[in-house]
Amino acid sequence: MAIDNRISKIIKRDGRTVPFETEKIVSAVYRAALEVGGHDRELSKEIARKVVNLLNEYYTPPHIPLVEEIQDIIEKVLIENGNARTAKAYILYRDYRRRERHRRSERHGKDTSLPYKMILETLIWNIDHSCETTGKLNQRINEGSFPDLVREADQLYDQNLVLAAESIATVQDDLRLIIVAGPSSSGKSTTTAKLSANLNKLGIDTFPLNLDHYFFDLEMHPKDEHGDYDFEQPVALDIALINEHLEKLISGETVQIPRYDFGVGKRFNDGEIVSIKPNQVILLDTLHGLHEPMTRSVPDNRKYKVYIETITQLRNNVGQWIRWADIRLLRRMVRDKAQRAYDPMKTVGHWHYVRRSELKHIIPFIHNVDFVLNGSLPYELPYLKKHLFHYLPELVATWKDDSARRDAYVRAERINNLLSEIEQYDDESILPPDCLLREFIGGSILKLH
Repeated sequence: MAIDNRISKIIKRDGRTVPFETEKIVSAVYRAALEVGGHDRELSKEIARKVVNLLNEYYTPPHIPLVEEIQDIIEKVLIENGNARTAKAYILYRDYRRRERHRRSERHGKDTSLPYKMILETLIWNIDHSCETTGKLNQRINEGSFPDLVREADQLYDQNLVLAAESIATVQDDLRLIIVAGPSSSGKSTTTAKLSANLNKLGIDTFPLNLDHYFFDLEMHPKDEHGDYDFEQPVALDIALINEHLEKLISGETVQIPRYDFGVGKRFNDGEIVSIKPNQVILLDTLHGLHEPMTRSVPDNRKYKVYIETITQLRNNVGQWIRWADIRLLRRMVRDKAQRAYDPMKTVGHWHYVRRSELKHIIPFIHNVDFVLNGSLPYELPYLKKHLFHYLPELVATWKDDSARRDAYVRAERINNLLSEIEQYDDESILPPDCLLREFIGGSILKLH
Protein backbone atom coordinates (compact mmCIF):
# COMPACT_ATOMS: atom_id res chain seq x y z
CA MET A 1 0.00 0.00 0.00
CA ALA A 2 1.41 3.37 -0.98
CA ILE A 3 1.96 5.77 1.88
CA ASP A 4 0.42 9.21 1.37
CA ASN A 5 3.00 11.70 2.56
CA ARG A 6 3.15 15.49 2.46
CA ILE A 7 6.34 15.80 4.52
CA SER A 8 9.22 16.46 2.15
CA LYS A 9 12.09 17.45 4.47
CA ILE A 10 13.44 16.86 7.97
CA ILE A 11 16.08 18.58 10.11
CA LYS A 12 18.93 16.36 11.32
CA ARG A 13 20.74 16.72 14.65
CA ASP A 14 23.58 18.68 13.06
CA GLY A 15 21.09 21.23 11.67
CA ARG A 16 21.14 20.02 8.07
CA THR A 17 17.88 19.88 6.16
CA VAL A 18 17.62 16.66 4.15
CA PRO A 19 14.88 14.90 2.14
CA PHE A 20 12.38 12.90 4.15
CA GLU A 21 12.38 9.18 3.28
CA THR A 22 9.49 7.03 4.49
CA GLU A 23 11.49 3.89 3.79
CA LYS A 24 13.88 4.83 6.59
CA ILE A 25 10.99 4.64 9.06
CA VAL A 26 10.01 1.23 7.65
CA SER A 27 13.62 0.02 8.03
CA ALA A 28 13.96 1.39 11.57
CA VAL A 29 10.76 -0.30 12.72
CA TYR A 30 11.62 -3.54 10.96
CA ARG A 31 15.12 -3.57 12.48
CA ALA A 32 13.63 -3.15 15.96
CA ALA A 33 11.11 -5.94 15.25
CA LEU A 34 13.90 -8.28 14.19
CA GLU A 35 15.57 -7.73 17.57
CA VAL A 36 12.54 -9.31 19.27
CA GLY A 37 11.93 -12.05 16.72
CA GLY A 38 9.52 -10.30 14.34
CA HIS A 39 9.79 -10.74 10.57
CA ASP A 40 6.67 -8.99 9.27
CA ARG A 41 7.82 -6.23 6.92
CA GLU A 42 4.25 -5.46 5.89
CA LEU A 43 3.44 -4.66 9.51
CA SER A 44 6.47 -2.36 9.58
CA LYS A 45 5.06 -0.56 6.52
CA GLU A 46 1.70 -0.21 8.28
CA ILE A 47 3.39 1.29 11.35
CA ALA A 48 5.29 3.69 9.06
CA ARG A 49 2.03 4.71 7.36
CA LYS A 50 0.52 5.62 10.75
CA VAL A 51 3.66 7.57 11.65
CA VAL A 52 3.45 9.54 8.42
CA ASN A 53 -0.24 10.23 9.01
CA LEU A 54 0.58 11.75 12.39
CA LEU A 55 3.43 13.77 10.89
CA ASN A 56 1.04 15.17 8.29
CA GLU A 57 -1.38 16.01 11.07
CA TYR A 58 1.18 17.63 13.40
CA TYR A 59 3.42 19.47 10.94
CA THR A 60 2.23 21.77 8.19
CA PRO A 61 4.44 23.99 6.01
CA PRO A 62 6.60 25.88 6.65
CA HIS A 63 7.35 23.82 9.78
CA ILE A 64 9.89 21.05 9.20
CA PRO A 65 10.04 18.22 11.79
CA LEU A 66 13.23 17.37 13.64
CA VAL A 67 14.57 13.83 13.41
CA GLU A 68 14.12 13.50 17.19
CA GLU A 69 10.45 14.48 16.86
CA ILE A 70 9.92 11.80 14.22
CA GLN A 71 11.54 9.19 16.44
CA ASP A 72 9.28 10.20 19.33
CA ILE A 73 6.24 9.65 17.09
CA ILE A 74 7.54 6.22 16.04
CA GLU A 75 7.73 5.21 19.71
CA LYS A 76 4.21 6.56 20.31
CA VAL A 77 2.71 4.62 17.39
CA LEU A 78 4.47 1.38 18.35
CA ILE A 79 3.20 1.54 21.93
CA GLU A 80 -0.36 2.59 21.00
CA ASN A 81 -0.61 -0.25 18.48
CA GLY A 82 0.32 -2.96 20.95
CA ASN A 83 3.92 -3.39 19.83
CA ALA A 84 5.47 -2.81 23.24
CA ARG A 85 8.40 -5.22 22.76
CA THR A 86 9.32 -3.65 19.44
CA ALA A 87 8.98 -0.19 21.01
CA LYS A 88 11.39 -1.22 23.78
CA ALA A 89 13.92 -2.51 21.21
CA TYR A 90 13.60 0.74 19.28
CA ILE A 91 14.07 2.84 22.43
CA LEU A 92 17.17 0.83 23.38
CA TYR A 93 18.57 1.29 19.88
CA ARG A 94 18.00 5.07 20.10
CA ASP A 95 19.83 5.15 23.42
CA TYR A 96 22.70 3.12 21.98
CA ARG A 97 23.04 5.57 19.07
CA ARG A 98 22.95 8.50 21.50
CA ARG A 99 25.78 7.00 23.56
CA GLU A 100 27.79 6.26 20.42
CA ARG A 101 27.46 9.89 19.29
CA HIS A 102 28.63 11.03 22.72
CA ARG A 103 31.58 8.63 22.63
CA ARG A 104 32.63 9.84 19.17
CA SER A 105 32.33 13.43 20.33
CA GLU A 106 34.64 12.77 23.27
CA ARG A 107 37.16 11.00 21.03
CA HIS A 108 37.20 13.74 18.42
CA GLY A 109 40.67 15.22 18.25
CA LYS A 110 42.22 12.47 20.37
CA ASP A 111 42.37 9.38 18.21
CA THR A 112 40.45 8.35 15.14
CA SER A 113 39.93 5.42 12.84
CA LEU A 114 39.90 7.70 9.81
CA PRO A 115 43.14 8.74 8.07
CA TYR A 116 42.01 12.31 7.43
CA LYS A 117 45.31 13.48 5.99
CA MET A 118 45.29 10.76 3.36
CA ILE A 119 41.60 11.33 2.62
CA LEU A 120 42.34 14.98 1.84
CA GLU A 121 45.44 14.15 -0.19
CA THR A 122 43.49 11.60 -2.23
CA LEU A 123 40.66 14.03 -2.92
CA ILE A 124 43.10 16.72 -4.05
CA TRP A 125 44.89 14.21 -6.32
CA ASN A 126 41.58 13.14 -7.84
CA ILE A 127 40.53 16.73 -8.48
CA ASP A 128 43.89 17.50 -10.07
CA HIS A 129 43.49 14.44 -12.33
CA SER A 130 39.81 15.04 -13.19
CA CYS A 131 38.48 11.81 -11.64
CA GLU A 132 36.70 12.95 -8.48
CA THR A 133 33.22 12.13 -9.83
CA THR A 134 31.78 9.27 -11.86
CA GLY A 135 30.94 11.79 -14.57
CA LYS A 136 34.53 12.98 -14.87
CA LEU A 137 35.78 9.40 -14.80
CA ASN A 138 33.48 8.61 -17.72
CA GLN A 139 34.71 11.73 -19.48
CA ARG A 140 38.31 10.51 -19.28
CA ILE A 141 37.21 7.30 -20.99
CA ASN A 142 35.26 9.09 -23.70
CA GLU A 143 38.01 11.61 -24.46
CA GLY A 144 40.66 8.87 -24.71
CA SER A 145 42.81 9.84 -21.70
CA PHE A 146 41.87 6.82 -19.56
CA PRO A 147 45.19 4.99 -20.19
CA ASP A 148 46.99 8.07 -18.82
CA LEU A 149 44.90 7.84 -15.63
CA VAL A 150 45.90 4.19 -15.22
CA ARG A 151 49.57 5.08 -15.55
CA GLU A 152 49.35 8.08 -13.22
CA ALA A 153 47.44 6.20 -10.52
CA ASP A 154 49.80 3.22 -10.55
CA GLN A 155 52.77 5.57 -10.30
CA LEU A 156 51.26 7.15 -7.18
CA TYR A 157 50.66 3.75 -5.56
CA ASP A 158 54.22 2.62 -6.32
CA GLN A 159 55.70 5.87 -5.00
CA ASN A 160 53.87 5.42 -1.72
CA LEU A 161 55.21 1.87 -1.43
CA VAL A 162 58.73 3.25 -1.78
CA LEU A 163 57.99 5.71 1.04
CA ALA A 164 56.70 2.85 3.21
CA ALA A 165 59.87 0.83 2.62
CA GLU A 166 62.08 3.81 3.42
CA SER A 167 60.14 4.39 6.64
CA ILE A 168 60.63 0.75 7.66
CA ALA A 169 64.36 1.01 6.90
CA THR A 170 64.75 3.70 9.54
CA VAL A 171 63.87 1.21 12.31
CA GLN A 172 65.32 -1.98 10.86
CA ASP A 173 67.93 -2.65 13.58
CA ASP A 174 65.48 -4.20 16.07
CA LEU A 175 62.83 -5.21 13.56
CA ARG A 176 61.72 -8.86 13.39
CA LEU A 177 58.16 -8.62 12.09
CA ILE A 178 56.44 -6.44 9.47
CA ILE A 179 52.65 -6.66 9.36
CA VAL A 180 50.59 -5.66 6.33
CA ALA A 181 47.00 -5.49 7.58
CA GLY A 182 43.74 -4.15 6.27
CA PRO A 183 40.14 -5.13 5.52
CA SER A 184 39.13 -7.68 2.93
CA SER A 185 40.17 -6.98 -0.68
CA SER A 186 42.08 -3.81 0.16
CA GLY A 187 45.10 -5.06 -1.81
CA LYS A 188 47.24 -6.65 0.89
CA SER A 189 48.75 -9.40 -1.27
CA THR A 190 50.04 -7.08 -4.01
CA THR A 191 51.19 -4.58 -1.40
CA THR A 192 53.08 -7.27 0.51
CA ALA A 193 54.81 -8.54 -2.63
CA LYS A 194 55.81 -5.08 -3.84
CA LEU A 195 56.81 -3.90 -0.37
CA SER A 196 59.07 -6.95 -0.06
CA ALA A 197 60.77 -6.07 -3.34
CA ASN A 198 61.33 -2.48 -2.23
CA LEU A 199 62.70 -3.61 1.13
CA ASN A 200 65.09 -6.00 -0.61
CA LYS A 201 66.45 -3.08 -2.64
CA LEU A 202 67.20 -1.35 0.66
CA GLY A 203 69.03 -4.41 1.98
CA ILE A 204 66.22 -5.76 4.17
CA ASP A 205 65.69 -9.47 3.52
CA THR A 206 62.07 -10.53 4.14
CA PHE A 207 60.45 -13.89 4.77
CA PRO A 208 56.75 -13.92 3.71
CA LEU A 209 54.50 -15.95 6.04
CA ASN A 210 50.99 -16.70 4.80
CA LEU A 211 48.53 -16.92 7.68
CA ASP A 212 45.76 -18.27 5.41
CA HIS A 213 47.15 -21.73 6.14
CA TYR A 214 46.37 -21.34 9.84
CA PHE A 215 42.58 -21.40 9.47
CA PHE A 216 40.70 -24.00 11.48
CA ASP A 217 38.62 -26.48 9.45
CA LEU A 218 35.52 -24.84 8.02
CA GLU A 219 33.19 -27.25 9.82
CA MET A 220 34.43 -25.89 13.14
CA HIS A 221 32.78 -22.52 12.44
CA PRO A 222 29.07 -21.92 13.12
CA LYS A 223 26.69 -22.15 10.15
CA ASP A 224 23.79 -19.69 9.83
CA GLU A 225 20.25 -20.25 8.55
CA HIS A 226 21.43 -19.66 4.98
CA GLY A 227 24.09 -22.38 5.17
CA ASP A 228 26.91 -19.81 5.35
CA TYR A 229 29.93 -19.95 7.67
CA ASP A 230 31.38 -17.01 9.58
CA PHE A 231 35.12 -17.47 9.06
CA GLU A 232 35.94 -13.74 9.16
CA GLN A 233 36.67 -13.46 12.90
CA PRO A 234 40.24 -13.60 14.26
CA VAL A 235 39.28 -16.75 16.18
CA ALA A 236 38.81 -18.52 12.84
CA LEU A 237 42.63 -18.69 12.83
CA ASP A 238 44.74 -20.85 15.13
CA ILE A 239 46.19 -17.92 17.08
CA ALA A 240 48.08 -20.13 19.52
CA LEU A 241 49.87 -21.95 16.70
CA ILE A 242 50.65 -18.69 14.89
CA ASN A 243 52.30 -17.28 18.00
CA GLU A 244 54.20 -20.51 18.61
CA HIS A 245 55.57 -20.49 15.06
CA LEU A 246 56.45 -16.79 15.13
CA GLU A 247 58.37 -17.22 18.37
CA LYS A 248 60.23 -20.29 17.12
CA LEU A 249 61.11 -18.75 13.76
CA ILE A 250 62.46 -15.59 15.34
CA SER A 251 64.48 -17.77 17.76
CA GLY A 252 66.08 -19.57 14.81
CA GLU A 253 64.09 -22.80 15.05
CA THR A 254 62.48 -24.75 12.22
CA VAL A 255 58.71 -25.17 11.96
CA GLN A 256 56.32 -26.96 9.65
CA ILE A 257 53.72 -24.59 8.22
CA PRO A 258 50.25 -26.14 7.92
CA ARG A 259 48.56 -26.39 4.51
CA TYR A 260 44.98 -25.22 4.13
CA ASP A 261 42.86 -26.49 1.25
CA PHE A 262 40.15 -23.89 0.58
CA GLY A 263 38.47 -26.24 -1.86
CA VAL A 264 37.48 -28.65 0.92
CA GLY A 265 37.77 -26.26 3.86
CA LYS A 266 40.32 -28.33 5.78
CA ARG A 267 43.79 -27.83 7.24
CA PHE A 268 46.49 -30.43 6.86
CA ASN A 269 49.75 -30.78 8.79
CA ASP A 270 51.91 -31.51 5.75
CA GLY A 271 52.95 -28.01 4.72
CA GLU A 272 56.37 -26.59 4.02
CA ILE A 273 59.16 -26.96 6.59
CA VAL A 274 60.79 -23.55 7.02
CA SER A 275 63.25 -21.50 9.04
CA ILE A 276 64.53 -17.96 8.68
CA LYS A 277 68.02 -16.55 8.49
CA PRO A 278 69.35 -14.45 11.39
CA ASN A 279 69.07 -11.25 9.33
CA GLN A 280 65.61 -11.96 7.87
CA VAL A 281 62.43 -10.13 8.86
CA ILE A 282 59.10 -11.98 8.81
CA LEU A 283 56.53 -10.31 6.56
CA LEU A 284 52.88 -11.03 7.38
CA ASP A 285 49.97 -10.35 5.02
CA THR A 286 46.85 -10.82 7.10
CA LEU A 287 43.40 -9.39 7.73
CA HIS A 288 43.86 -9.41 11.47
CA GLY A 289 47.43 -8.24 11.89
CA LEU A 290 46.23 -5.41 14.14
CA HIS A 291 44.45 -7.86 16.46
CA GLU A 292 46.88 -7.83 19.38
CA PRO A 293 46.65 -11.54 20.34
CA MET A 294 47.56 -12.54 16.76
CA THR A 295 51.23 -11.57 17.21
CA ARG A 296 51.49 -11.37 21.00
CA SER A 297 54.65 -13.50 21.09
CA VAL A 298 56.58 -10.73 19.32
CA PRO A 299 57.36 -7.61 21.40
CA ASP A 300 55.78 -4.40 20.08
CA ASN A 301 59.14 -2.68 19.63
CA ARG A 302 60.11 -5.40 17.14
CA LYS A 303 57.03 -4.93 14.93
CA TYR A 304 56.23 -2.48 12.15
CA LYS A 305 52.57 -2.20 11.13
CA VAL A 306 51.43 -1.13 7.66
CA TYR A 307 47.71 -0.57 7.09
CA ILE A 308 46.07 -0.51 3.66
CA GLU A 309 42.54 0.65 2.84
CA THR A 310 40.63 1.63 -0.31
CA ILE A 311 40.40 5.34 0.48
CA THR A 312 38.18 6.12 -2.49
CA GLN A 313 37.36 9.82 -2.92
CA LEU A 314 34.74 9.66 -5.64
CA ARG A 315 31.21 11.06 -5.83
CA ASN A 316 28.37 9.53 -7.82
CA ASN A 317 26.04 11.45 -10.12
CA VAL A 318 23.91 12.75 -7.23
CA GLY A 319 26.89 13.94 -5.18
CA GLN A 320 27.12 11.02 -2.75
CA TRP A 321 30.52 9.63 -1.75
CA ILE A 322 31.21 6.11 -2.96
CA ARG A 323 31.65 3.79 0.02
CA TRP A 324 35.10 2.34 0.47
CA ALA A 325 33.60 -1.00 1.47
CA ASP A 326 31.57 -1.17 -1.76
CA ILE A 327 34.77 -1.01 -3.82
CA ARG A 328 36.21 -3.85 -1.78
CA LEU A 329 33.00 -5.87 -2.12
CA LEU A 330 33.17 -5.55 -5.91
CA ARG A 331 36.81 -6.62 -5.89
CA ARG A 332 36.07 -9.63 -3.73
CA MET A 333 33.16 -10.67 -5.96
CA VAL A 334 35.48 -10.69 -8.98
CA ARG A 335 38.27 -12.52 -7.16
CA ASP A 336 36.00 -15.09 -5.50
CA LYS A 337 34.42 -16.02 -8.81
CA ALA A 338 37.65 -16.20 -10.80
CA GLN A 339 39.98 -17.72 -8.23
CA ARG A 340 37.80 -19.57 -5.72
CA ALA A 341 34.82 -20.70 -7.82
CA TYR A 342 32.59 -18.74 -5.43
CA ASP A 343 29.33 -17.41 -6.85
CA PRO A 344 28.95 -13.57 -6.71
CA MET A 345 25.61 -14.01 -4.95
CA LYS A 346 27.33 -15.93 -2.15
CA THR A 347 29.97 -13.22 -1.80
CA VAL A 348 27.35 -10.49 -1.35
CA GLY A 349 25.31 -12.68 0.97
CA HIS A 350 28.40 -13.33 3.11
CA TRP A 351 29.53 -9.70 3.20
CA HIS A 352 27.74 -8.83 6.46
CA TYR A 353 30.15 -11.19 8.23
CA VAL A 354 33.08 -9.41 6.60
CA ARG A 355 31.83 -5.97 7.63
CA ARG A 356 30.99 -7.02 11.18
CA SER A 357 34.47 -8.41 11.74
CA GLU A 358 36.42 -5.55 10.17
CA LEU A 359 34.39 -2.93 12.05
CA LYS A 360 35.24 -4.71 15.30
CA HIS A 361 38.69 -6.18 14.79
CA ILE A 362 40.44 -4.20 12.03
CA ILE A 363 39.33 -0.65 11.28
CA PRO A 364 39.21 0.68 14.89
CA PHE A 365 42.95 0.04 15.31
CA ILE A 366 44.21 2.12 12.41
CA HIS A 367 45.52 4.74 14.84
CA ASN A 368 47.98 2.13 16.17
CA VAL A 369 49.80 1.60 12.86
CA ASP A 370 53.11 3.00 11.65
CA PHE A 371 52.21 3.67 8.01
CA VAL A 372 48.95 3.99 6.06
CA LEU A 373 48.69 3.11 2.36
CA ASN A 374 45.83 3.84 -0.01
CA GLY A 375 44.91 0.78 -2.06
CA SER A 376 42.15 2.55 -3.99
CA LEU A 377 42.55 2.88 -7.76
CA PRO A 378 40.57 5.69 -9.42
CA TYR A 379 40.41 3.69 -12.65
CA GLU A 380 39.14 0.35 -11.34
CA LEU A 381 35.34 0.75 -11.56
CA PRO A 382 35.18 0.61 -15.39
CA TYR A 383 37.03 -2.73 -15.24
CA LEU A 384 35.02 -4.09 -12.32
CA LYS A 385 31.88 -3.32 -14.30
CA LYS A 386 33.20 -5.45 -17.17
CA HIS A 387 33.59 -8.45 -14.87
CA LEU A 388 30.49 -8.08 -12.71
CA PHE A 389 27.69 -5.93 -14.03
CA HIS A 390 25.77 -8.68 -15.82
CA TYR A 391 25.36 -10.58 -12.52
CA LEU A 392 23.89 -7.75 -10.48
CA PRO A 393 20.32 -7.35 -11.82
CA GLU A 394 19.60 -10.99 -10.94
CA LEU A 395 20.94 -10.47 -7.40
CA VAL A 396 18.76 -7.41 -6.90
CA ALA A 397 15.66 -9.17 -8.26
CA THR A 398 16.25 -12.33 -6.20
CA TRP A 399 16.50 -10.52 -2.88
CA LYS A 400 14.08 -7.65 -3.45
CA ASP A 401 11.19 -9.21 -1.54
CA ASP A 402 13.22 -11.46 0.76
CA SER A 403 13.02 -9.86 4.21
CA ALA A 404 15.61 -12.30 5.56
CA ARG A 405 18.21 -11.00 3.08
CA ARG A 406 17.45 -7.31 3.38
CA ASP A 407 21.08 -6.44 4.08
CA ALA A 408 22.28 -8.29 0.99
CA TYR A 409 19.57 -6.68 -1.14
CA VAL A 410 20.54 -3.17 -0.07
CA ARG A 411 24.20 -3.82 -0.88
CA ALA A 412 23.41 -5.45 -4.23
CA GLU A 413 21.13 -2.60 -5.24
CA ARG A 414 23.70 0.01 -4.23
CA ILE A 415 26.58 -1.50 -6.20
CA ASN A 416 24.27 -2.13 -9.15
CA ASN A 417 23.28 1.54 -9.14
CA LEU A 418 26.93 2.55 -8.88
CA LEU A 419 28.08 0.47 -11.83
CA SER A 420 25.03 1.59 -13.83
CA GLU A 421 26.49 5.08 -14.09
CA ILE A 422 30.04 3.96 -14.94
CA GLU A 423 31.30 3.58 -18.51
CA GLN A 424 32.68 0.08 -19.03
CA TYR A 425 36.29 -0.26 -20.20
CA ASP A 426 37.33 -3.54 -21.78
CA ASP A 427 40.99 -3.12 -22.78
CA GLU A 428 43.04 -4.75 -20.01
CA SER A 429 46.21 -4.71 -22.08
CA ILE A 430 47.03 -1.25 -20.70
CA LEU A 431 47.16 -2.63 -17.15
CA PRO A 432 50.70 -3.40 -15.98
CA PRO A 433 51.21 -7.10 -15.13
CA ASP A 434 52.19 -6.19 -11.57
CA CYS A 435 49.43 -3.65 -10.86
CA LEU A 436 47.20 -4.01 -7.82
CA LEU A 437 43.97 -4.50 -9.80
CA ARG A 438 45.33 -7.72 -11.31
CA GLU A 439 45.22 -9.24 -7.83
CA PHE A 440 41.46 -9.40 -8.40
CA ILE A 441 40.85 -9.60 -12.15
CA GLY A 442 43.80 -11.95 -12.77
CA GLY A 443 46.99 -11.80 -14.79
CA SER A 444 49.40 -10.67 -12.07
CA ILE A 445 53.03 -11.68 -12.44
CA LEU A 446 53.56 -11.25 -8.71
CA LYS A 447 53.62 -14.18 -6.33
CA LEU A 448 50.34 -13.64 -4.51
CA HIS A 449 48.74 -15.63 -1.70
